[in-house]
Amino acid sequence: MRRYGKNPDEDDVRVRPNRKGNRPRTNIRPKHEDASEGFVVTVDRGRITCLLDDRIVVAMKARELGRKSVVVGDRVALVGDLSGDKDTLARIVRVEKRASVLRRTADDDDPYERVIVANADQLAIVTALADPEPRPRLIDRCLVAAYDAGLEPLLILTKSDLAGPEKLLETYSTFGLSHVVTNRDELENGDAAKQVRERLEGRVTVFVGHSGVGKTTLVNSLVAKGRRRATGRVNAVTGRGRHTTTSARAIPLPGDEDTSPAGDAGGGWVIDTPGIRSFGLNHIDPSRVIHAFPDLEPGTEDCPRACSHDEPDCALDDWVAAGHAEPARLYSLRRLLAARERREGD
Repeated sequence: MRRYGKNPDEDDVRVRPNRKGNRPRTNIRPKHEDASEGFVVTVDRGRITCLLDDRIVVAMKARELGRKSVVVGDRVALVGDLSGDKDTLARIVRVEKRASVLRRTADDDDPYERVIVANADQLAIVTALADPEPRPRLIDRCLVAAYDAGLEPLLILTKSDLAGPEKLLETYSTFGLSHVVTNRDELENGDAAKQVRERLEGRVTVFVGHSGVGKTTLVNSLVAKGRRRATGRVNAVTGRGRHTTTSARAIPLPGDEDTSPAGDAGGGWVIDTPGIRSFGLNHIDPSRVIHAFPDLEPGTEDCPRACSHDEPDCALDDWVAAGHAEPARLYSLRRLLAARERREGD
């Protein structure tokens, strides 16, 4: 132990440095008013690829974002190294307010919702007419998710060379859905791709579908050759497709490479997502589905509180009986509401 004399001075006393630092703590975070706006095109294992003006920038979340998720389609504020050079990394310091959010749960028993994409305005539901067989229950569930998110649904039927579309289209005739029917030959010669592209122009469209329905093949026919993704084949024994798309990715349509990150000009954007085998709806509020039926919504004013719209006291029965809407429309609404309560495989 070091000892000092009878009259030690300040030079004899060792002052220990403050290991916690001398800067006082504060809850005030920088506003990053000079941050640049980017558009998230893909997210992979913590690395977030963004389009910033005419270049691609790889970024990570800043610590101040906490657990806030960043998903494909988000508009984000970027700081740091924005050069886009190899091995550089920017920081995302802010996620701008989302205009729309498409969500799902892993299963109906899963209480945790997952955001698939943000800021889309159209949901393209891709379904094969054969190989694999169409799954109307899955289509119904995708429709519920689209209506809940405020997205306009588009039904795209593939492989019409193997089976006709008439039966399936009749099932959805009362929904007033926009639809396109395609087959591989038409995709190769460009006719089908042209029809689909007309429905996508100037919009941000999310593509969802069961594995093996030809979703990625369709996307590849729409985008530039250098942006195409790997495709797979359907298992002849199980009738199921193999997941070849492992993460969601936003891809600009030809002629749209130099447009704004919002995708609100030029050719538009397609967001290809991994093939799904289920679409959980545990997070959906049934009261929001009625908004997709403007001819029925006024009739709910006399419904009892918390009406499920499928019970004896529901006012929609009288509304339809009075001739304000077609009975088939009420059946369609109740079919979608039932889809939320019924498992897709039932």
